[in-house]
Amino acid sequence: MNKLLSSVAAIALIGAAGAAQAQEKLKIGVVTTLSGPAAVLGQQLRNGLQLAIKDNGGKLGGREVELFVQDDELKPDVAVSKAKALIDRDKVDFVVGPIFSNILVAIMKPVTESGAFLISPNAGTSNFAGKDCNPNFFVTSYQNDQNHEVMGKYAQDAGLKKVFIMAPNYPAGKDSLAGFKRFYKGEVADEVYVPLGQLDYSAELSKIAASGSDAVFVFLPGGMGVNFVKQFRQAGLADKVKFLSAFTVDESTLPAQKEAALGFFGGANWAPDLNNAQNKKFVAAYEAEYNGAIPATYAFQAYDAGLLIDGALKATGGKTDNKDALRAALAKAPFTSLRGAFKFNTNHYPIQDFYQVKVVQVGDKFATSIDKKVFSDYADPHVKDCAMK
Repeated sequence: MNKLLSSVAAIALIGAAGAAQAQEKLKIGVVTTLSGPAAVLGQQLRNGLQLAIKDNGGKLGGREVELFVQDDELKPDVAVSKAKALIDRDKVDFVVGPIFSNILVAIMKPVTESGAFLISPNAGTSNFAGKDCNPNFFVTSYQNDQNHEVMGKYAQDAGLKKVFIMAPNYPAGKDSLAGFKRFYKGEVADEVYVPLGQLDYSAELSKIAASGSDAVFVFLPGGMGVNFVKQFRQAGLADKVKFLSAFTVDESTLPAQKEAALGFFGGANWAPDLNNAQNKKFVAAYEAEYNGAIPATYAFQAYDAGLLIDGALKATGGKTDNKDALRAALAKAPFTSLRGAFKFNTNHYPIQDFYQVKVVQVGDKFATSIDKKVFSDYADPHVKDCAMK
């Protein structure tokens, strides 16, 4: 009888432990830039993920979410310290972020070697798409080269003879200009790398004016792009030199650029007016949640990161302890992306469509609008160097 009671008690304890495990909150860390001129980008990332959680009733994969948000301050050493705290102190299962590729390079090893999964809703350097691909790393955005390749193909197809190209001097900047040159075969008037965070472009604008270029292609995110676009327009170059870019005129910068950016082109994997019901619902919900702000790519890709986690956990019954099962679930991309067609390649980077977008005015606001599709079901060129199959 005592043995029977002991067995019943043991079963009860196991059941109670299982119930407690089932009720345990899902812990997600966010590493993003929330201070300085680039803060608006990190805010969009944070907002997009928070909205995905809210739209799922505060849960992902049936588990209530506890979110830990950290500002990397755009400093790799700070990012590493905060990422380690998320792993060691907060015991997160996922880290979502970052915005900038130098931060991604810094936090990749401490996050993925801990057994947690790193999901990037923006940064996607070429090395992690290729020879340094990582089984615990997934990207819901793009490989860094790709949006810039859109503009390279546009410049080539448009017959532009000479283009001045410029980007910040860090990994994504180098990937961006490499991507542009992959498709543009005309003359590069000059290839300029500026310090990350530079805000005064008087010297560079003088070089552009003197170069005789048909077009300028720039990758200058956040406050860098705000200042460059205004100074470019003020210098009178907008009527003489075609403006091509990526992440320089978008929904994170347009509220400050306004009319100065009208008509300028960009390369993108999405725009707010992408015509599908799910995306329309997301854009409306984002504007309602965040005081009328139009979401940028950083927000939609973070929203998709939330949907990815939700779909993967539904496939594992909400469990995160079996890392192999969770990894396999993530790799199947078990969600419907706001961009429509999407799947992961073997390097865990997306295969997706890309567009040429143009800045337009919508009422009293400014936004990017899809001009035409440039690539369909496009895989990045570095996957061939990835050992994962």
